[in-house]
Amino acid sequence: MRVTTRQPAILAQALESIVADFMPASTETAKNLPNILLLIMRHRSTRDVVVDLKKNGRLIEIDTPLSARLEIAEIQRRVYARKGPAILFTNPVNSRFPMVSNLFGSLDQARFVFRHTIERVRRAIELKIDPNAFFRNPLRYLSAPSTAWAMLPKRVRSGPVFANSCAISDLPQLISWPDDGGPFITLPQVLSSPPVDADNGLPKLSSCNLGMYRIQLSGNQYQTNEQIGLHYQLHRGMGIHHQQALKANKPFPVTITVGGSPAMTLAAVMPLPEDVGELTFAGALAGYRIPMIVSRTSSKSSLPIAPIYADADFAITGIVDPNSLKPEGPFGDHLGYYALTHPFPWMQVTGVYHRPGAIWPFTVVGRPPQEDTTFGELIHEITGPIIPTVLPGVRGVHAVDVAGVHPLLLATGSERYTPYLKPNRPQELLTQASAILGQGQMSLAKYLFIIDGNDPQAPNLYDLEAFFQWVWERADFSNALHFHTKTTIDTLDYSGEGWNQGSKLVVPISGPKRRELLDSIPSNLRLAPSLFNPKLCSRGSIAIETKLPLDAAVEQISALFSQQPELAKCVTVITLVDDSDFTSKSFANWTWVTFTRSNPSIDVRGVGERIENKHWSCSGPLIIDARIKPHHAPPLVEDPEVTRKIDALAAKGGPLAKYL
Repeated sequence: MRVTTRQPAILAQALESIVADFMPASTETAKNLPNILLLIMRHRSTRDVVVDLKKNGRLIEIDTPLSARLEIAEIQRRVYARKGPAILFTNPVNSRFPMVSNLFGSLDQARFVFRHTIERVRRAIELKIDPNAFFRNPLRYLSAPSTAWAMLPKRVRSGPVFANSCAISDLPQLISWPDDGGPFITLPQVLSSPPVDADNGLPKLSSCNLGMYRIQLSGNQYQTNEQIGLHYQLHRGMGIHHQQALKANKPFPVTITVGGSPAMTLAAVMPLPEDVGELTFAGALAGYRIPMIVSRTSSKSSLPIAPIYADADFAITGIVDPNSLKPEGPFGDHLGYYALTHPFPWMQVTGVYHRPGAIWPFTVVGRPPQEDTTFGELIHEITGPIIPTVLPGVRGVHAVDVAGVHPLLLATGSERYTPYLKPNRPQELLTQASAILGQGQMSLAKYLFIIDGNDPQAPNLYDLEAFFQWVWERADFSNALHFHTKTTIDTLDYSGEGWNQGSKLVVPISGPKRRELLDSIPSNLRLAPSLFNPKLCSRGSIAIETKLPLDAAVEQISALFSQQPELAKCVTVITLVDDSDFTSKSFANWTWVTFTRSNPSIDVRGVGERIENKHWSCSGPLIIDARIKPHHAPPLVEDPEVTRKIDALAAKGGPLAKYL
């Protein structure tokens, strides 16, 4: 699993500097902070979270024996789709441990989980944006020093996670989709250390990276209970440690923890800058210093060991040989397709541990929205106000969840410097688009639409249909299409020319409304026989089915518009699809199909297309080929037998009827 947030690096810069702004000069002095400044300690374990949610009517318990292979995942998807509460599975088949999902099932529930600390984090960010706010309202910011203190991780010698040991095969073996290559951990906190890094002989916490990279527990070529798959991708902090290990020709240590404070889970999905520790953010959100067990070697061997989160429910320790890869996958991923089998690093397991009363938290990944959608929503809510301070002129960025996050970014910028000139094409918006694509994981975006926020009619970034209607009304494709060819895209996106390889399209939109949009399919629309079943997806946007090669389809569509020029005035985009009924059923369907199944430099064409001074443009509607190609990954489909079984359990009088 991997979640991409909106402006994580921006938040990190604010939080990191808060420590310097508010902490006393020395740690010894800091230890003497009055107790009144220390935050209330909450949620030291997953059981703490479960008890809290149950007490407040935000959790259901399912005692029916259910398999971790497909059955539990299908229930999670159904409860999430109904905006239901957290789910505690007390009796998973063949599992020693209860399992819990949907802890972050809605933004409201996530706010509840962090209700004791989230406002303090917001206030700390407010001070970073405007330090003078303290003097205007000092009572509002009394918590700032304690927030800074909580951001310093604490070294400890032991912790609850070391109370018991077990084997990899004892852990819950969650399989979410029929063709998954094996069981996976879907909410791991993966902490890596450099191969050579010592502070008095011990690893430095400041040099560690915490991330959420999916973990395959068995299958493929992994030796049972000894080796597990470690899937990390482009722009992930662990890659720095891997590179250092290759240079030193030494293994590097990795610790995988599951559970504990939910703040650690959220911190693990924050793609922070390389020089900013995720443990600092976790401490701020948890409300206390994160306890980390720091040792030189494993208790079972002389191999190096990465620091271990002491309060975790589960911990797996091990090392990674930087020179060795093994097949990992397939895995049903957050774009709504299978991530296929590819070579990835793997970990030699040196220990598996769990705390007393451990509960296994998990999520299910699939076509969005799913539970991981909440992570992005929560982080955007926290970081939104600080965007303009880091990206001048940019007022907001939306990584569109229903499009799988990376395939589509929407942004609001501003044409600021020459307002008196009223230029005939976007100017500063292109500069701001480049800045956005230079920000960490946002550099993996495939499509970026950026509009001028100075326009009083500019739509809300999060109202997708209104945003695109505004774009379609104003688009001038003679100068508003800017391609980046032969570049990198998301590892999980199979629409490109190869693994991690594809293109980008930046579409800056400014200026007046240029057209009235088509709001229904004309009864007299004359299509060639090879173009059929036209459907309106939104005003000005049509989906058409065809089996023609793209060149032939473009030729026929161009002929259609030359014969019916009135259409060119009110249609902005034509999407070629395999199933126009499905595509047009909802705007979310159109968004998912269009941006997960197309590679801009190959699949974006247009009526009246031309190249001038190496700039591609078109005079008529844009044509996007969003049909499934042979090299695409298969979409996720539930197992029909499992679906029938869960349907029966959820039928009237069944054990799951009151939940589903």
